[in-house]
Amino acid sequence: MGGQYRIRGNKYPRMRRPRRRGRLVVLAVASVAVLGMLGWGTLQLIDVFTGNGRKASAAGPKADCETTVAPSADATAPLPEPGGITVNVFNATTRSGLAKQTADELKKRGFKIGDVGNATEEFDKKVKGAGLLLGPASSESTSLPVLATQLTSAERRTDAARKGKAVDLIIGDAFKALTKKKDADKALAALTNPEPTPSASGNAC
Repeated sequence: MGGQYRIRGNKYPRMRRPRRRGRLVVLAVASVAVLGMLGWGTLQLIDVFTGNGRKASAAGPKADCETTVAPSADATAPLPEPGGITVNVFNATTRSGLAKQTADELKKRGFKIGDVGNATEEFDKKVKGAGLLLGPASSESTSLPVLATQLTSAERRTDAARKGKAVDLIIGDAFKALTKKKDADKALAALTNPEPTPSASGNAC
């Protein structure tokens, strides 16, 4: 070659295109990002198959299956003690002396005794069962249940027009004796300290 294209010296010009370093850097960053995402996804799959994912989801049902106690409707109203209940004892039978004997036994068991004698005409010889427990409306869930532990077979009745807090025990034709003291004490203990019962609501385990 000659003229203006004559090559001089011992170096020759390179005929290859210059490398584009910017494109290589972008490709390298993209590759690293893809590898990172693949690694993160692999770890998530490992957690699921090894059970770590189930631990978190198990907390919900477990909380739902915990036993809960349904409070009683009368749980906030404590029952009165026998010493806080005044009992009138009346005899509606033809047998004499029953009212006094029964009143004396109730007194030994801690009850306060009010009037003792024969039943009024309204009840005289008209109580066929063992007895009738009669009180004001307020005694239905307070003093009457406590007195009923002493004569479990007695009928309970309230009178909305009645005043005061005293209750009556009217002895009937089928009366033989008060409930045995040990059984009455057991019934009273169960009444004043009932065992909690699990609530029926909630999901089954």
